[in-house]
Formats: sequence, C-alpha cells, structure tokens
Amino acid sequence: MPHNVPSSVTDTPPMHVLLVEDDALLADGLSRILAGHGMQVEVLGNGSVADQVLQRSEAAVAVLDIGLPGIDGFEVVRRLRARGSAMPVLLLTARDAVEDRVRGLETGADDYLVKPFATAELVARIRALARRNAAPAGMLSLGRLSMDSGAKRARIGERVVELSVREWAVLEHLLLHGGRVVSKQQIIEAILPWGDDLTLNAVEVYVSRLRLKIADAGIAIRTIRGFGYMLEQAA
Repeated sequence: MPHNVPSSVTDTPPMHVLLVEDDALLADGLSRILAGHGMQVEVLGNGSVADQVLQRSEAAVAVLDIGLPGIDGFEVVRRLRARGSAMPVLLLTARDAVEDRVRGLETGADDYLVKPFATAELVARIRALARRNAAPAGMLSLGRLSMDSGAKRARIGERVVELSVREWAVLEHLLLHGGRVVSKQQIIEAILPWGDDLTLNAVEVYVSRLRLKIADAGIAIRTIRGFGYMLEQAA
C-alpha cells in the first residue's frame, strides 16, 4: 500500500522501497516515516508473499524483518539471490546474536539493523544501499583497486594487475560483496562456470594468491574464522 509523497519533494521519481514487516503497527509507522523522506513504500506482512512479489519487483531497496510468517527473512533473501537478483536488502531483527547477523550477511543481505533502532539511521542506511546499487555498471573499485568488468582489466593505481580467470572471478565476487562476509561455498558457486568443481582448499589457494597481488591496494581480504572472507579497506 504505497503512501503519497509530500508535495515538497522534487520531481525526481521517488525511491521505491519494499518493506516486509508482520507487525502492522510498526510497519505503518515506518512506512509513514519513509514516505515523509520522499520514498514510495510498498508494505507486505508475509515472507511467502514477499518472495512472490520480489520475483517481479523493481524496488530500489528491500527492507525485511527476519521473523516473518510463511517463510522467514533469511529464506526470502536466499531465494532472491538464487534468482540472480542484486537488489539491496536490509534486514531488521530483534535478535542481537552475532550468529544471526552473520547468517543474514552470508545468505546475501547487504546490511542489518537490530531493533529498536533510530529511524534516522534506517533512512540513512536505505539511501546508502540505493546509492551503492546505482553505481555505474561495469566498474568496481575499493581503495586503490579498480576492476573493469567489461574489459576484464584490474589496476592498482596505474599498474595493471595480472589475474587468472579464476583469480579474477574470486576477486570480483569479493569486491561485489565488499564489507560483507562471503563463504567459501559462495565463492565456489560464483566461479563454477569457469571450470570443474573446486574444493574449499582451492579457494584458500586463490585467496592467498590474491592477497599477494593486491598487497599495495590499500585493501585487505580478512578471514572471518568459521564463516569465510571479507574484503575491506585496510586500516
């Protein structure tokens, strides 16, 4: 049920946000706040319905509660990513356990907020996710590293970085998920089109090689023990 955008908002098309929250009172309050910030909000209260809507939705950002009737937020995100969608997802959760947060990020969510949260932070995070997703296609960068997906050319500053096909695929996958935990299995699934089945040990080898090749890029591939890897800017 989209809310009208205030007349004070410019003629720029409003950002479409899909809010999936089964607490009707909270959902209504959040939708009004987001609408007040110039967003067009579509509200759903069931995970199974959200999964169906997301198969055709063109929302800029999806905001999902984890504890949903039907199927939970984790499963909604898993199915979304299995379909190849890159739609940014922000998870809302009352669970503050590290395991739940990591599981959400591993499943494919881009960010999370633990309830209760400040609405200003929710607005800021939604806008940040929308901006990230609107970055020019084909060019990825972090620190001094840049990757031109169209030309298959990686550079650190002006220096070209020579990468094998699989090294490219691993680094590109990590860069696409910068700041998020990526499991070894997710990496394997991302690079399978380039060859035979890979082992978890093979992923470790590729990551080890990449660490040497991007040592001067101002970024680091951090090992998250028990979960996978995270590409982030070096301190």
